[in-house]
Amino acid sequence: MRTEHTLDTDEGRAEGTLFDLRGVTVRFGGLTALSDVSIAVRPREVHGVIGPNGAGKTTLFNVCCGFVRPETGTLRIRGTRMPPPRPHELASLGIARTLQGLGLFHGLTVLDNVMVGADRFRRTGFVPALLGLRRAVADEADLRAKAEVVLRELGIHAYADAVPGSLPYPVRKRVALARALVSEPDLLLLDEPASGLGHDELTELADLVRVLSDRMAVLLVDHHMDLVMSVCDRITVLDFGRVIASGSPDAIAEDPAVITAYLGEEARP
Repeated sequence: MRTEHTLDTDEGRAEGTLFDLRGVTVRFGGLTALSDVSIAVRPREVHGVIGPNGAGKTTLFNVCCGFVRPETGTLRIRGTRMPPPRPHELASLGIARTLQGLGLFHGLTVLDNVMVGADRFRRTGFVPALLGLRRAVADEADLRAKAEVVLRELGIHAYADAVPGSLPYPVRKRVALARALVSEPDLLLLDEPASGLGHDELTELADLVRVLSDRMAVLLVDHHMDLVMSVCDRITVLDFGRVIASGSPDAIAEDPAVITAYLGEEARP
């Protein structure tokens, strides 16, 4: 049966959601990249976004990250309405992200890169750190310890003293993920985390995402259908900038429009 995209009332939709975007429209000149798109992510769920090239996935992700300001739309975080965040405000809102381009600092070690993500926990400012005051030294040690814990969790602590450019791409992706996780977010935004990964690495990624959902919500944008279908609790499907379906993986897999446009006729049961 076709899964129709429906809108609840503001109050009903906001209740129980962590991150709630409603009625988002984005235009670039004469092109409408998103048209009245809504998506709600609940605490400790994995919510996937799929669609072909040009469907609007990247634009939606960039709206969530604050890189793109929508023409219309509202945002509620933990039920509180607020303006769309700027990128530098994400950490303070309990949101972390990884990008396709990774964005690692190649002049810093892996450990230092991850420590950058823990900056929200820094208690001392620039001057105490510059002067090497005792409280700044202790603060730095705490951030280092947080970073080391995450590196061990992701199995990459052996690379702590390496620079990202010397590492294989899958390892660099884990470094970028570690930098996001060290901020201890309530919501993790993942943009194409499966790109460039082999079969075994995809299996490890799927297992990791399931573990992460025990302590945070995950918004996952990816082309890899096996990953999306295996780890997501709910999926939103975009087509030409509009939501055409939203629901459980089983419901999405049975939706005729999704099968035809995204999964292909061979995916029909």
